[in-house]
Parts: sequence; C-alpha cells; structure tokens
Amino acid sequence: MNAQKQLLESGEVARVIGWKKGDFCFDPSPASFETVEELKDFVYDYFCGANLSKYLIQMSKKEGKTAVFLKPCDTYSFNQLVKEHRINRENVYVIAIECLAKLDIEKIKANNVSFVTGVEVVDKEVKVTSIDGEITLNKPDVVLTKCATCNKTHQVKDEEIILHERPIKDVNRFEEVEKLEAMTEEERFAFWREQLSKCIRCNACRNVCPACSCVKCVFDNPASSISAKANDDKFEEQLFHIIRAFHVAGRCTDCGECSRVCPQNIPLHLLNRKFIKDIDGMYGEYQAGETSDGKTPLTSYTEGDVEPKDVFNGEAK
Repeated sequence: MNAQKQLLESGEVARVIGWKKGDFCFDPSPASFETVEELKDFVYDYFCGANLSKYLIQMSKKEGKTAVFLKPCDTYSFNQLVKEHRINRENVYVIAIECLAKLDIEKIKANNVSFVTGVEVVDKEVKVTSIDGEITLNKPDVVLTKCATCNKTHQVKDEEIILHERPIKDVNRFEEVEKLEAMTEEERFAFWREQLSKCIRCNACRNVCPACSCVKCVFDNPASSISAKANDDKFEEQLFHIIRAFHVAGRCTDCGECSRVCPQNIPLHLLNRKFIKDIDGMYGEYQAGETSDGKTPLTSYTEGDVEPKDVFNGEAK
C-alpha cells in the first residue's frame, strides 16, 4: 500500500491519518503521519477497527490537505460530519479502504488464550499464536460486535484500495434490539440498570463518538449540576447515557465505536440502534451519513409525520 507515501512525496497532502503499530500485534492506534519517514510505523490489518472520521474535525482545519483512510462504515460518519459543517470537505482526501470485518482481541482471549503473539486470517479461519501454543478460531465468532452485522459500503472516496470483494451478509442488525423489545418494561429496565451500573464514567464512548462533537459538553460544564466525573447515584449512571443517546438520535450512523471502546463492555450501541429502528418505523427507512447534505427525519417536517398520540397509544413502537 503506497498511496500514502505518494501523496506525501508529491506534496498533494500535508499529512496522512491512518493507524500505527502498537506494542503488540493486536493494538494499532490512530495516528497522523507528516513525513515519509514516519510512515515506517504505518499499519493496516485486522485490528484496525477505529473510526478515523472524528479526527478530521480538527485536522481539516489545518493548513494543507489531509489524507485519511476510511473503511466503509467510517464514510457514513464522515458524511454526517460534513453535513453538520464539522469537517471541511475541501481539505480532505479520502482513501477508501476495504474492511473484511475487524477482530476483537477480547473475544480471542476468551478462548483460553493468555497472551497473543501473532494472528493470521485465512478466509473464515483465524490462526492465533500465543504463549500457550496455537489455536484456530472461526472468524465470525471473534469479530468486533460492530462488524458482525455490518453491510455498509463506501459512500465517499477520492481514491480506493480494494483488493477483495466484500461479501454481503444475510443479517438483521436489529435482532438484539428486538429481543429487548420483547421483554416486559420491568425486564428492560432491569437489563439497562445492570448494564449501566458498570459505567465508570471514563467518557471513552463520548470521546470516540463522531456524533458527539460539541465544543463544550454539558457533562463537562460545572454550571450544569451534572458535571461530576464519578456517578453520585444510580440515577446519574443512567442519565449520562440516556442523554447521550437522545443527543445523537437521527445522527448516529451506527458505527459501533461506543461499544468497541467501552472498558466495561456495555452494549451501548443497542441504545442507538433502538432509536434508529424507531426512526425507521416512524418516518421511513433512513441511514444517517448516506449523503453529505439534506435533512434528517428529526430536522424536517412532512404532513405524514407520526403524531405523538400515535406513539403513546402503541401504534408506533
């Protein structure tokens, strides 16, 4: 993959946003590269699951063009940020890069693997080398949760690096949401109370979320009375995530980054998918980030819009 080198050498871009090698084979991290020499640490593999679109909020304001590698799901977040005037599109060179589903190191370790030293993916097999020896796993069993039901395609590109055709999955991304909907109100409340009680208010979900792009977050405002870093009570545990879910409703592209980075493994994406499913049911099928212009269902009005009385009467779930 030499696209990034050629762009820097030619001076067409001032910097490249991609991933750099970590201390281990499974922990690459987002990085900015400004020289060809720095690119020696550039990497793109099955552990590069991070969505890079949010970094462009600041990078696209810098002098010179920024090249960025975007996977299919990332381009929806990119488009949404362009729509919201958070990214200067003219200052970004998008390199569309394939994604055949990224691996979840925690799911790999759950197979009695104590320390991973190498990973090789061959079709649907993941060959893992560790200090305990070698083991072969079924790839669909160890991919990131956000990749398991993803059928997204690139929505924007200035250049593409696609080496393999991406198979279309026969999946229902709302399956887990439907399971929650089938519960009683008491059961759903108990489920989320248990999940959200794990929250340590590290703010990783907020910080990684492309839709959370406010310059000043209400939860960081000492005048808001809800700026406590730690949860003061059970109500506050729930308040943070419920407010955040409402904040991104109609704008969330379902990139799944919130769940990917949560150190407590809270399935936060299910809150957002519930909103997406409800919006589809009330206003017609809509995918945030498919285009970089136009209004969202919650920022436009038609005479056919669902009425609150219909929602509360149970006609729209």
